[in-house]
Amino acid sequence: MTAITPKASSALPEFSEGIQYFGEMLPDFETYGATPAIESGKVAIADPTDTKAVYQTLLAADALRYLTLQVTGSKASGHPGGFASQAEAYAALVMLGYKNIITEVGHHAPGFYSAMFLDRSLEDMDIFTVQQLRDRFREKHGLLGHLSGYIPGILAPAGPLGQGQHFAMAAALLHRDTLFPFTLGDGGLGEPYIMSSMAHFNTAYPSVTNFLPVLVWNGYSQEHHSMVSLKTNAQMTAYWQGNGFEEVILVDAKEFDDQNQIGDYVDSTAFSFEQRLAFTKAVLVAVDKAARSALSGKLTVFIIKQLKGAGVHARGAKSHNLYPKDTLDAPHIVSALKTRALPLEAWQIVRTNAERAGGGPAAKTVVTEFELPLPDLGTLPLEEYAVGGEPKVSTTAMGRLVGIVGQKDANFLVTNADGNEASGIGNINQALKIIHPTTDDLYNQAPNGQVYEPLSEDACAGLAVGLSLMGARTLWCSYESFAINGLPIWQTVIQAMAELRRPTPSTITLFTAGALEQGRNGWTHQRPEIEAYFASMMRNGNVFPVFPPDANSTQVCYDWALTTKNKGIVITASKSPLPIRTTFAQTRQGLEEGAVVLHEIAGGKKVVFAVIGDMTLIPVFEAAAFLETEGIGVKIVSVINPRRLYRSHDVAWDTCSEADNGFIDDVKFAELFAGDALIGVTGGAAAMLEPIMLRSNSKRDTFAWKRGETTASAGELMAFNGLTAEALTKRAIELVH
Repeated sequence: MTAITPKASSALPEFSEGIQYFGEMLPDFETYGATPAIESGKVAIADPTDTKAVYQTLLAADALRYLTLQVTGSKASGHPGGFASQAEAYAALVMLGYKNIITEVGHHAPGFYSAMFLDRSLEDMDIFTVQQLRDRFREKHGLLGHLSGYIPGILAPAGPLGQGQHFAMAAALLHRDTLFPFTLGDGGLGEPYIMSSMAHFNTAYPSVTNFLPVLVWNGYSQEHHSMVSLKTNAQMTAYWQGNGFEEVILVDAKEFDDQNQIGDYVDSTAFSFEQRLAFTKAVLVAVDKAARSALSGKLTVFIIKQLKGAGVHARGAKSHNLYPKDTLDAPHIVSALKTRALPLEAWQIVRTNAERAGGGPAAKTVVTEFELPLPDLGTLPLEEYAVGGEPKVSTTAMGRLVGIVGQKDANFLVTNADGNEASGIGNINQALKIIHPTTDDLYNQAPNGQVYEPLSEDACAGLAVGLSLMGARTLWCSYESFAINGLPIWQTVIQAMAELRRPTPSTITLFTAGALEQGRNGWTHQRPEIEAYFASMMRNGNVFPVFPPDANSTQVCYDWALTTKNKGIVITASKSPLPIRTTFAQTRQGLEEGAVVLHEIAGGKKVVFAVIGDMTLIPVFEAAAFLETEGIGVKIVSVINPRRLYRSHDVAWDTCSEADNGFIDDVKFAELFAGDALIGVTGGAAAMLEPIMLRSNSKRDTFAWKRGETTASAGELMAFNGLTAEALTKRAIELVH
């Protein structure tokens, strides 16, 4: 295609400012491009076989390629190649009226931004022209390098591979009549745990098939051939069928090639115009078939096989990203843009179709642009146990409340990797039932349950946080030692929630069986480093790890978490019977002020123990009893909500959606922790004590987890890590003397 000089700027519509090259009139444009294929008042094309619809789908694909390359070229940075290889598929989805499109590939971001520009969604962030689109790419408060909840019309974040299916499945579960396609790269197909997560979901929810994987099979990963590049079409089809997909629809560009391109993967933009239309028609018809299949109850995948980088500056893995040399002035970028350039009239048609599709801009129509209605939970019936009374299991007390929440909220879901009973929360299974095709009362199984139990922590965390991002209440339960395997998608969603333009229920987790309880189970169960991860994330502003010291406190912490929005609430509680040390009022105070005093005895010198956790209080109270006989004053402070103990400027709270600026002042901090000596005690990572150690002016020290060992009891494991009454007493005396 020959590029021509732009017309006088006064003759151009505003949106086109910044388009550097316009093309000559295309063949048969007057016949098939003069009026929009999506008629006024309609939300989609009428017939995918109609030549006019096919022709304009091809225009849309090239418009997406052009914008993707020009946007990335404007910063000589970003990733055009992967999205370019499936531009026809994305264009087809839009022309068919499907806009709730998600991606598993963060590197498709510039293509998605281009799509959001074309349908005018980005006008909500004051991007009206292509020049503004270029200027705002990869800029703060602009179009981030990877997809974010900050961008109008974008349903879910994308960055780490292996996550997009969770968002699509969560959305499909909540909106049964809406199609949720998600693009999936063949380079990331082997990432944990895409196929297994979809297989388990399909077993649990066989009728929820309205999510549609769109496999972008382009033969390459980021820097080399993809690991599935040698599969034949029959082998790829069998792979998906073997993983439970009833309908596998594949369109291979090679079958339409009239240019004798070498290799199994070819570039359709190099075909003759007639064959380009034939390929686009095949994609449009196949996508329509796939969408109808997915919406009719069949687990379906659509596969587009086309060379990576089709229609942009390079081919194969070399097209994946731009480097500093790849500027808009570079000859190879200029050549690629001129080749893809469209006439102004075509731009106007593409833009009109994009805006009409799906009933309007994505920013006004997709499901995540609206708050999901939530049933009122009313006042939960918390049960307050007497302080000093019979020991209670924290997790069991919380489990009773979880069952009540599920009975009041039909969308509520609990996820656990097949371990609720082992965590002391078998009462959740009894109340809500494990989702399973085999009904069995002994195991609390039923097809219509609300407890989702794959054996993958990624699948547990993925569906729970995906639902939460989409607006529903959930609870992800795990052992602290195993949860690390589900943490990547949890972290992705927490960051997205910090940027969302709408409120959504916080992600809530319950991590039971901390390392102190798991010591006797061998080294695989001893991984408290996850607490260091949460400790560092507290500075993000919307992450709140909470440590209730007993069953009363755990109930109050969960009750509070249910009222929060756009946060990551991590509740760590014991599955062993432990003493009741707090009232409800004390925990409410601790959630507000970060900590609460459990015990205080005056003496000549005062030692303050700042304690995180429940079992760790046992040796601390023993140490206090001995110190008091020595005339040393002791204060035991239970740290329930350590995020409150930072100073305001330590935390990026003001950058968060639904910002929370709750921090105690220096006076309150001194009331809690001032003394002649301060000892921080935790059964997990010492990093969680940072806000206290950062502000304290006392002589101070920390006692924390060092490493795991196989032991016969929790006490023996604590002793192995130096968490004993004797060690605490000795160090306290050293500090005050």
